[in-house]
Amino acid sequence: MSPRLAKAKVSSTDFMEIGSSGLAQNGGEIREEFLRQLQGKQAYANYREMADNDPVIGAMLTAIEMIVRSVDWSVEPADSADENAVREAEFISGCLNDMSTSWPDFLATVMGFLVYGYSYHEIIYKYRRGRSDDPRTNSRFNDGRIGWRKIPVRNQESIERWELDSNGGIQGAYQLDTYSSNRGLVYLPIGKCLLFRTTSKMNNPEGRSVLRNAYVPWYYKRRIQEIEAIGVERDLAGMPVAYVPPQLLSNAATSEERAALEAIKQIVRNIKRDEQEGIVFPLAYDPETKQPAYDLKLLSTGGQRQFNTNDIIARYDQRIAMTVLADFLLLGHEQVGTQALSVSKIELFVRSIDAYLSEIAEVFNSHAIPRLMRLNGISPELAPYLSYTPPKNIDLDAIAKFVQVLAQSGAALFPDQDLENYLRGLAGLPVGNAEEV
Repeated sequence: MSPRLAKAKVSSTDFMEIGSSGLAQNGGEIREEFLRQLQGKQAYANYREMADNDPVIGAMLTAIEMIVRSVDWSVEPADSADENAVREAEFISGCLNDMSTSWPDFLATVMGFLVYGYSYHEIIYKYRRGRSDDPRTNSRFNDGRIGWRKIPVRNQESIERWELDSNGGIQGAYQLDTYSSNRGLVYLPIGKCLLFRTTSKMNNPEGRSVLRNAYVPWYYKRRIQEIEAIGVERDLAGMPVAYVPPQLLSNAATSEERAALEAIKQIVRNIKRDEQEGIVFPLAYDPETKQPAYDLKLLSTGGQRQFNTNDIIARYDQRIAMTVLADFLLLGHEQVGTQALSVSKIELFVRSIDAYLSEIAEVFNSHAIPRLMRLNGISPELAPYLSYTPPKNIDLDAIAKFVQVLAQSGAALFPDQDLENYLRGLAGLPVGNAEEV
């Protein structure tokens, strides 16, 4: 029997928070980012451009959203043997499907935290008093209980600053909707909202965008694409070269001659092969050389450039996709990579999505559901929890080979009905029951 340890003396500081998170912020404005282009409202503008304009980033985000929408969600009772707990689980499940926005659409708005780093949602409640024209009481249920009316997102670009306590705890956010001038600066307390973040490092309320590491390759890729487009246009149209009288280039040129020179420069800069092409030059000859005083030529270049822009852009595309583990999207386009490699990459990608789904479920289980239970005067011990079926990357070929090996070894797989139904489900086939012959 081990000797009993002496009870440690309790200090008053043991129950105090002395330090802080160390988050770089000034007056509620987060200052963690060191790139100027990714600070404040400029960051949201750049991330939005990346998500809306770049095809690779758009494909990544669409793949994530489609997988999230396909996940099955359920509400599990705190104790399946307790009738009251089961009843409360049914109540929460009904609330999820009784909002003005469907659950899949709500998840789609929450997934905006991938682009911006966080998603801040205000909870709007209602009394469940049956069908009515009043949105504060309109419901599929008529039990008089309080449910969720909607949980709309508050645009990240409208969040002015955060309210943080002395230790870095999040108290709320200040919103300024410039499109609703009559509102002014509105305070949204954290107790009435849900905050979804990609990461809670240093309790940063703004999280960290999954596109953060993709910004540098995206920036250079965009620049190269612009230069490539200009180069193609110049190669097709030819390099414009204008010949003018030497007097226009001399220091003794008159104001009229300088104006003419500027006009010619503008013509050279704006030459394009389109429906408006055409240039008018004066027909004047140099009295000494008898050559045209004004002339315009388009010089074309032969051969290929020293750098292959296709390879450079493809390299940046791959790096962009790698930042969210979605480089498997490029396997077919690059004409490289094996089936096994593709399965491994997809499996890693799906696992990363599972982490985001876990964050959504955790926010509901820790905040949304307990608050709703308190508003209805229900004991927190009966609070159910939101769960989901993790997304899986099923390699049917590998499973078929595995089952074949087991069958050849003499393992009795069927008539195990549960196993058969599981395998049928993986292949998207209808399941049977034990009574079927």
